Amino acid sequence: MDVSWRVPWVWRVLLRLSRVLVPAICRLQVSGTVPDGLRHGPLILAANHVSPVDPIVMAAACSIVGIAPRFMATGGVFDAPIVGSVLRAAGQLRVDRHTAQVTRALPDAAAALRAGSVVLVYPEGRIGLDPWMWPERGKTGVARMAAMSGAPVIPVAQWDTHRVLPYEAPVGIVGSVLRAMRHRPVVRVRFGEPVDLTGLTGTTGAQAMRATDRIVEGIARTLEPLRPDEPELPRHVDRTRPVDMARVRRRRSGGFEVG
Repeated sequence: MDVSWRVPWVWRVLLRLSRVLVPAICRLQVSGTVPDGLRHGPLILAANHVSPVDPIVMAAACSIVGIAPRFMATGGVFDAPIVGSVLRAAGQLRVDRHTAQVTRALPDAAAALRAGSVVLVYPEGRIGLDPWMWPERGKTGVARMAAMSGAPVIPVAQWDTHRVLPYEAPVGIVGSVLRAMRHRPVVRVRFGEPVDLTGLTGTTGAQAMRATDRIVEGIARTLEPLRPDEPELPRHVDRTRPVDMARVRRRRSGGFEVG
């Protein structure tokens, strides 16, 4: 493996800055860890997506456990005059969804992994719309990245970030941030155990789907301890979040079953 990528100083500064900003809007609790042998990559972090504020919270959590992941982010933010320049300087990875260029995202991510990067991605591909806020059925991109690069996958679960910023942000973002600063809700992030993808090395078809299901199940199991008394409807309901039952995973008592 050609280990050539080094964390840019811009990204190191932003990770440190996230640890200053996040405590102003919530009380972040981080549990679990990343094994020493994996924290410098290649490694895929697969996280659930709850709120627009997730990337900032995840950056702070990753900094706390001593890793500097490259985020896969939608192409639109790279086109913003200042933010885009910062993201490129920080080494983040562009995903141009719904365009012909989207096919470049997986090879670029696999190349980043082979160069020794840690890459963070949301397998759901969007903020989840499961009405009970459990992870939805994922897209196969993460499984295909793992197959193309040979990188292990660690599930990461986060909970209650929707109490900081609701789904509709940036609509009403000033009021939401002020409320978060006043109440500072507890937000939890947990790093789980590596997902066993033994025998699932295909980049297409049934193997990729099975690997995807196993990765999302790993996220769901990592999320369970963060919401032990909220197995169904969460206590805090984000009224701005639409509901989409099309990708809901079936649940069974005491565990999860891919639907």
